[in-house]
Amino acid sequence: MNDTETKASEYLIKKYETAMRKASGHSNPQTVIEAAQAEFASVIVENSEASKAALAVTLTCLTYKILSPQQDIRNHQQSIPGGFSGRTFDSHVITPFLRRQSFPCMAESGWLTRYFEHKEPYSMAYKGAIKPQKLKTAFLSLIDSVQTKNSKRENESLLSYVLELLIIARDSKSIRPAIPRNLSIAATASLLDSHFHAKYKAPGAARLPVLAIYAIYKCLFNEGLKRFQGKLLLPLESHNSADAKSGRIGDIDIANADGSAFESVEVKLDVRISADIVDRAKEKVLRSTASRYYILSTLPTEAEEAAYIESTARNLATIHGCQLIVNGVLPTIKYYLRLLGTPAAFVEEYANLVFADESIKYEHRENWNRLISSREP
Repeated sequence: MNDTETKASEYLIKKYETAMRKASGHSNPQTVIEAAQAEFASVIVENSEASKAALAVTLTCLTYKILSPQQDIRNHQQSIPGGFSGRTFDSHVITPFLRRQSFPCMAESGWLTRYFEHKEPYSMAYKGAIKPQKLKTAFLSLIDSVQTKNSKRENESLLSYVLELLIIARDSKSIRPAIPRNLSIAATASLLDSHFHAKYKAPGAARLPVLAIYAIYKCLFNEGLKRFQGKLLLPLESHNSADAKSGRIGDIDIANADGSAFESVEVKLDVRISADIVDRAKEKVLRSTASRYYILSTLPTEAEEAAYIESTARNLATIHGCQLIVNGVLPTIKYYLRLLGTPAAFVEEYANLVFADESIKYEHRENWNRLISSREP
């Protein structure tokens, strides 16, 4: 890969990361572009499974134009006067990028499809038999706009729009969870840690440890643990629900038969438990009938906070009767897994929750399956 291709690859990754942040949780792109170009881009993405070449060639020409504004990207072959090697740029930059992001892509290059390899510019008079006709019109019109109408800034917005369309289309696909059956407790904890802490671009990872703790509770209820007999494990609420509005006091709540609070859990991803968090928890407990309130985090508590937390827990037990318990997410899970017949039931519950929860994005689900498939047998 030469310097130009390396620069292009880095540029695409940055644009993709921005598009992920903007598109996640939306059914339409958030970048605003001219209406006709938005329609042309939509046609290309809608046909990208059937015509992967059209997507690859579009992104090749668009990206090349942004990074080399002087190039007439309609001249897509070096054998065309004033041309550049679109096929080389595609095979070195665009197709590998599409493959890494699980977008529709060719095996090597869009220029290996005969409809796009004609030795003539991509003008509105291009003779290649791109089908359907609607796709051909959209493709040639978009290339014409990129070359003759758009400013660099408008082309960058167009690229963002296409990437957001691709992300939304990809994330709407239904994929089945991989569910390993023979993991040890230690391997299960390691898998969860990897899943929680992958470098995600989309929001939603903070929900993962909540789902893991909820999965543990579902298993404990299914096993008939004596402490929870006659109790109700309440359904998870939206990740963005405010406790004050919902009436709930934790991320996970267990109720008595009459609906009053019995046990609650607050779960934090990479947030250390502070005095402020404990004080807010104490206020919620004092308004409830909960007998236990857990605050669990994936990070250890700071030593200087420990004495205050212990003092607050003792005070709460004295004036209310509730046990306030601060602990780690993974130590808690490993403890409860020892009460189950096998970790397999928990792993299945967790995977199913990850693939069903609306707060969880395609990226989190795909990474779960990738982690499972990459494990040594």
